[in-house]
Amino acid sequence: FGPIPPGQQPRGERHSAGSGFIVSADGYILTNNHVVDGADQVTVRLSDRRELDAKIIGTDEQTDIALLKIDAGGLPVVSIGDSTKLRPGQWVVAIGSPFGMDHTVTHGIVSAIGRGYDRSQQYVPFIQTDVPINPGNSGGPLFNLSGEVVGINSQIFSNTGGYMGVSFAIPISVAMNTMQQLKENGHVSRG
Repeated sequence: FGPIPPGQQPRGERHSAGSGFIVSADGYILTNNHVVDGADQVTVRLSDRRELDAKIIGTDEQTDIALLKIDAGGLPVVSIGDSTKLRPGQWVVAIGSPFGMDHTVTHGIVSAIGRGYDRSQQYVPFIQTDVPINPGNSGGPLFNLSGEVVGINSQIFSNTGGYMGVSFAIPISVAMNTMQQLKENGHVSRG
């Protein structure tokens, strides 16, 4: 989800940018709901610079997850890890496009797991880290040091809108459950 070049934003329209990652070779992509919320059109830019229109398969505001689909095959796929094995003190790495700068890598440590941050997202036991996350990182993967995705970068705690040392990721276990329901039903059912 690349940046919008200056001067190309039509009047009356709002453009947003974020990150995401491919979870299946046939074109399914995970990102945050708030990255695509209210979008009329979603364009995905791959690492090889191809730009493809994406269809929103489903979104879930409660977990802040969105599932997209692009019409492509043979795509490189991330390895999915086990977020339940994360412990405070472990190193993690985030990849995203903060401020539109593609392929930016930052690192930090896990501060807490199962952290409640926002009452509107009561179903998410957030992973709290000190990984520098900024606008444009939303929806990008959080990796463990084995190169497995353990979370989706989602939020920062900030008074200024910039990184202040506290960031939150959605555990991949929550995201994959949500993704499966979105893929099968187009929505998430809860008890």
